[in-house]
Order: sequence, then C-alpha cells, then structure tokens
Amino acid sequence: MNANPPDQAPKRRSVLNFFTSVRYAVEGFFAALRHEPSFREGLIFCLLLTPLAIVLPVNAASTALMIGSLVLILVVELLNSAIELVIDYVRPEQHPLAKRIKDMASAAVFLSYINCFVVWVIMLWPSNKVWERIEEWLVTRV
Repeated sequence: MNANPPDQAPKRRSVLNFFTSVRYAVEGFFAALRHEPSFREGLIFCLLLTPLAIVLPVNAASTALMIGSLVLILVVELLNSAIELVIDYVRPEQHPLAKRIKDMASAAVFLSYINCFVVWVIMLWPSNKVWERIEEWLVTRV
C-alpha cells in the first residue's frame, strides 16, 4: 500500500532531513517553554524529581521507571497544549465538542500525573526495602 498520493513523490530522507526535524523539535520545545505555563510547571516538577530518582538507592530499572513517568508528564502536556492550540485555531468560538476535546486532553495530563504518583509510591513502598537502604546510606554518611 502506497502512503503517498499518486501525484506526490515519496519523501527522501537524508541527514539534513534529520537535523531539520531535530531543529523543529527543539523549536517546539522552546515554544512550549515560552508560551505554556503548564508545561513550565511540569518541567520544574521533573527537574526537581529527576535528581532524587537518580540518588535514591533503588535499582536501575526502578530509576528508569521513575524518570520515565516524569518524562511522560512532559510528553502528554506537550500533546495537550498542541491539541488546545489546534482547537483554538480551528474553532475560536465556544462549542460543546471543542470543550469536550480540551477536557479529554486535560484528563490525559491528569492521568499522567496519577501514573507518576503510583510509580513513585510503588518504587518507594516500605516493603520494597528502599527505606532500609536509605537509612543505611544516611548512617554511613554521618
């Protein structure tokens, strides 16, 4: 099955295309940083908790899950912001479907925060021996 219409040539990929794509991604990241307060808040949340995830005495898989749950918040927040911008651009007036779309995108962000909370609680649950390792680490430091 050909994804390109018959009158359009297939896209050629090159190193230049890759760097152009990276440039667009970086521009999108900084646009969100400049214009989206919720994205900035999520980024601060991630920047504060990532070092904690790294220094906590948990195994590498747990650390990766904890950091991944933080990054997921940023990804979903970017998608939410993009969806809201598209809705505002296409239909600036109030409409019940536009509200539903925006509410559903916001719910996705909320679920990503809940996911992060659940992952961190599971990784740091007392029966997970993390608290004993933290105590050992603190005792050896003092």
